[in-house]
Amino acid sequence: MTAVTSGNDFTLPYPVQFKGSVLAANLLGWFGWQVQFAGLPTRQGVLVVYPHTSNWDFIVMVLAKWALGVPVRFWGKDRLFRVPLLGRWLRALGGIPVARTSPHGVVGQAVAAFRAHQATDSYFWLALAPEGTRKAIPGWRSGFYRTAVQAGVPLGLVRLDYGRRRITVTHFIRLQGDEAADFARIAAVYEGVTGHVPGNAAPIRLLDPSVPRTETVVQ
Repeated sequence: MTAVTSGNDFTLPYPVQFKGSVLAANLLGWFGWQVQFAGLPTRQGVLVVYPHTSNWDFIVMVLAKWALGVPVRFWGKDRLFRVPLLGRWLRALGGIPVARTSPHGVVGQAVAAFRAHQATDSYFWLALAPEGTRKAIPGWRSGFYRTAVQAGVPLGLVRLDYGRRRITVTHFIRLQGDEAADFARIAAVYEGVTGHVPGNAAPIRLLDPSVPRTETVVQ
């Protein structure tokens, strides 16, 4: 598939492979979308999807998830899970309800989950939209960053590009805990990507000023 670029800390072939749905792949193709995917480099990690600017993003990414066959968990607003049928459907898709009022607790729970899966070498990938909202905001929320750094897992950078009608899941990096350096690498991967509502895409920088500039990755 797509060749490894300078944004990757990993080399092909990626060992964790899946068998996806031909029907979902055909639906994506019917809507003009292409998906570039070459597997996952490890059995645990965090995926971030950018940009998140429209309700259509969720629909497109669910189809992509089915087309690729990738089982992922994701955080969702807890109030959505309180709607009986919707909540049941979101859980079936891999959703985890979270309350935004306790981000440190959410990160701690996520890191604990990664630790448990690392101990047994079992599969666990968590997918997040780092903007956390479809509205325009001045940066990314820090939960994904702190989770990946503290758990010592790879960060996969998913490009949701409406300009090219292409979803790209080929870039995986090891965060160093140096915010400036890490975000320079992340921004390079997302250069040129266009959201459904371009003006709603957040600048690629952290909102939370409390994240340390340097932080040791816990293995």
